[in-house]
Amino acid sequence: MEKQRAQGFRFSFCFLPFSLPFVYNSKSMENRSLLVAPSILSADFSAISEELKKIEDSGTDYVHVDVMDGSFVPNITFGPKFIKDMRKHTDLIFDVHLMIEEPGRYIKAFADAGSDIITIHQEATRHAHKDISEIKELGLQAGIAINPGTPVSAISALLPFVDYVLIMSVNPGFGGQKFIKESTNKISELCEIRDTEGYEFLINIDGGISEKTISDVAKAGIDMVVTGSAFFNAENPKEFVETLSELAEAAR
Repeated sequence: MEKQRAQGFRFSFCFLPFSLPFVYNSKSMENRSLLVAPSILSADFSAISEELKKIEDSGTDYVHVDVMDGSFVPNITFGPKFIKDMRKHTDLIFDVHLMIEEPGRYIKAFADAGSDIITIHQEATRHAHKDISEIKELGLQAGIAINPGTPVSAISALLPFVDYVLIMSVNPGFGGQKFIKESTNKISELCEIRDTEGYEFLINIDGGISEKTISDVAKAGIDMVVTGSAFFNAENPKEFVETLSELAEAAR
């Protein structure tokens, strides 16, 4: 399939005082303001084409792809070839989350495989600004992620350069963990910085997002959520996404 990319498109969110850059697809904001990215880590890899179709049918445009190396996090998932093979089956926006040591070694490989967004961890690289610059030079959008034990202050110098900030609300490595409620404080802090400085990044959160936790993160000001087990275990994933959006809107 030929991918349709519109990087750098600016859309004005109803709950923010300025426009933000994100990978845009005409369906993304048509009926709801919350962006939802189901995590393929929770899918059935033996039926990946069907699982991607499930995401498409849910009405969201994103798929979150967790890449783990068994070193930075205690789990191993997949590499660029898996992303390249998935790309043959879908036009979904690939939100690739590199939970790997020294991600700069592999940025080009993941870009060439079909990624649209690449997010790296502040804790995994000594050269975060260089890595972010390379991602953007390759024509992709760039994100910076922080673990539960990392304060927002650790990435303050990077905020002018990123398109996304990903807050981990569980310790990375495995799906199905309990949401760390204190993560909402980071959302509020990032919203305040963004408002004060006029930055244009989106705030994303990953870990334990479900109908039970969406109101807390929405109230704090979240723009985008990653959801794994809750999405793929839902009896009707489309209704699940709609419910998340409705609960988020009610909580704002």
